[in-house]
Amino acid sequence: MAGKVTAPGTAVLLVTANVGSLFDDPENLQKNWLREFYQVVHTHKPHFMALHCQEFGGKNYEASMSHVDKFVKELLSSDAMKEYNRARVYLDENYKSQEHFTALGSFYFLHESLKNIYQFDFKAKKYKKVTGKEIYSDTLESTPMLEKEKFPQDYFPECKWSRKGFIRTRWCIADCAFDLVNIHLFHDASNLVAWETSPSVYSGIRHKALGYVLDRIIDQRFEKVSYFVFGDFNFRLDSKSVVETLCTKATMQTVRAADTNEVVKLIFRESDNDRKVVLQLEKKLFDYFNQEVFRDNNGTALLEFDKELSVFKDRLYELDISFPPSYPYSEDSSQGEQYMNTRCPAWCDRILMSLSAKELVLRSESEEKVVTYDHIGRNVCMGDHKPVFLAFRIAPGAAPLAAAPSSLRATRGLRTGPPSLYSGSSPAGLGESDLPGAAGPAASDPDAHTGPQVSIARSCRAL
Repeated sequence: MAGKVTAPGTAVLLVTANVGSLFDDPENLQKNWLREFYQVVHTHKPHFMALHCQEFGGKNYEASMSHVDKFVKELLSSDAMKEYNRARVYLDENYKSQEHFTALGSFYFLHESLKNIYQFDFKAKKYKKVTGKEIYSDTLESTPMLEKEKFPQDYFPECKWSRKGFIRTRWCIADCAFDLVNIHLFHDASNLVAWETSPSVYSGIRHKALGYVLDRIIDQRFEKVSYFVFGDFNFRLDSKSVVETLCTKATMQTVRAADTNEVVKLIFRESDNDRKVVLQLEKKLFDYFNQEVFRDNNGTALLEFDKELSVFKDRLYELDISFPPSYPYSEDSSQGEQYMNTRCPAWCDRILMSLSAKELVLRSESEEKVVTYDHIGRNVCMGDHKPVFLAFRIAPGAAPLAAAPSSLRATRGLRTGPPSLYSGSSPAGLGESDLPGAAGPAASDPDAHTGPQVSIARSCRAL
């Protein structure tokens, strides 16, 4: 652990967490969740930290508003986070708008020792220096520091009120520019439908939605940079293959509804051994007799059935998984390792990256051996999803100035872009007040900001 503290470079911590359960049972779950989260922060001591939340506010956002405020206030003001003197929080709270609401929450924390951090303004198309703490909420569509979209309803017509979508922000740290995308993809509405074909129809829906996001973040509107996409992808094991493997020596009994003749249940029994039931499958039931198969050796024997990412192998990279399936854990606060019998356990929560981001992370690993890809709260109830994190360091010199956006390269006298990018002595990507050392609020030293005040930006609530 000493190496993690003393290793040079900029420490980065990326975390994804579906937190819906925390707001359905805040008294029992939030305290444990925050304690485990703070422990990861303490262990890895990041300079820059991103926390992407899905289902923020739980199933009923309006009823959970007070719990949401408490959770955000705790994160921003706790002793464990006191060294993070700059923060940006983006909460989609527009729950009354079925057309736009995604229930996504994105948190970004900057350590007091980190200098000259910039965030991209998508409307002005320039980077702005990050100072202070700001919370944006309600109508994020009008916030220029991010892009937010909800997937069209026809992507998932089975669900009358889906909250799936993505939020994108762009940062420049240690001369590295990258996008961070918070994403929530569609779930399996029925275990029975998922079992019918390989790959399942739901896998195809997720494929379409993720492809849309990837195309969107590399289109021609903005300069292309590396990117990390992390959230609840709802990736599932190939159900048909899993059932065939788990029930190799079993016979299947089909139960149909008396009125419609629709299949409502599948029962798999051993051929001998008193016809013992091995697996029961319903729309929202996946009851396998031996859960240890999902925990033995962290469930890695089942990774061969984790196939959904393979279609993006030329566009996305993921480190090797060495932790158990992240979903669906029991929401009983006394059960930390028990899975619910609602779905086949799967690695829904992931941290993926572009191939250029992969090079950045793997260079950190080869030089410092400080890359960790794991889940949080192994033995503690964290809700139905275990958060997943990636910790790495941007090694000194890992990203030459040429890898920075053209606007920031120009501030260092490396004008590699076409002359039309620049006006006068300032690059197009930065206004005078955004330049290091320039006059104006953005030029003030962020590290001098040590007060606890939080700036509530436009369309924001006071906490």
